[in-house]
Amino acid sequence: MMSQKLRVTVWGENVHERENPLVAKIYPDGMHNTISDGIREGGEFDVRAVTLHDPEHGLTTGILENSDVLVWWGHAAHGKVADAIVERVLARVWQGMGFIALHSSHYSKPFMRLMGTSCSITWREAGEKERLWVCNPAHPIARGIDRYFEIENVEMYGEPFAVPTPDEIVFISWFEGGEVFRSGCTWKRGNGKIFYFRPGHEAYPIYYNKNVRLVLRNAVRWAAGDGVKWIDSCPQISAKDAPELLEIKGPKIHKEGEAGFR
Repeated sequence: MMSQKLRVTVWGENVHERENPLVAKIYPDGMHNTISDGIREGGEFDVRAVTLHDPEHGLTTGILENSDVLVWWGHAAHGKVADAIVERVLARVWQGMGFIALHSSHYSKPFMRLMGTSCSITWREAGEKERLWVCNPAHPIARGIDRYFEIENVEMYGEPFAVPTPDEIVFISWFEGGEVFRSGCTWKRGNGKIFYFRPGHEAYPIYYNKNVRLVLRNAVRWAAGDGVKWIDSCPQISAKDAPELLEIKGPKIHKEGEAGFR
C-alpha cells in the first residue's frame, strides 16, 4: 500500500511579478509557481500554489486542514494579509502543520507572530555573491548539499537577525561584502516545525537554482508533522477525575463545567 503524499501549499504575494517587468521576465508564471515546481520535482509531494489575490488569500480552512506544510513568500504586501487568515495559519502551526518562511517573509505577519520579536535585519541590494555554508551536515534539511554552495547574485541580509535563538542553525551565509547571516534556522512552536530560509530575492532567478530547490524539498520533508494534533484548550477537570483521591478544600470560585480562562 502506497503512503499518502505530503500535502504542500505554497503561498506567494504575486505582487512584484504583476507590477515589475524585470521580475515578470524572470518569473513569468509567478514565483509561487516556480517555487512549487522546484518542490514538485521527483513527484514526491502533492503541491498547490495560492496567492494573496485568491479568495481568503487562498488559505481557506479546508486548504489549511489539508496542508502538511505551508511555504510562505512575502515582501511588498505583508500588511495586506488579513489578521483573520494569520490566526488561521497560526492555529494550524500549533496543531502540527509545518511552516517554511522564505526570504523577506521574516517580516510576514505569521512569522513575526511565531517568533514574538521584531525579526529585523540589515540589508543591501548590490547583486553580490552569497556563499551558504552547511554548519549542520547531519541535519535532514542539508541532505545532499556539499560543504557549501554559492549563488552569484543576491540581496545581502546581515546580522543582527532579531529572532529568538534558533533550535538549530543549518546554514550560515557569507556575502561578498563581508557580512554573515544565519540563513537557515529552525524552531518549534506548539506541535509545528518552522524553517526560515533566506535566499530568494525577486530580482534574481534564485528559485531555479538546483541547490535551493533541493533545500526546499528537504525542508518540506523535515517540517511535515506526524499527524498528531496538539489540542490547544483549557479544560476544567473535576475532582472525581483526579488520579488520586482528592479532598476539596478552600473556597470554590468557578462553577462546574465553566469555560476556562486564557
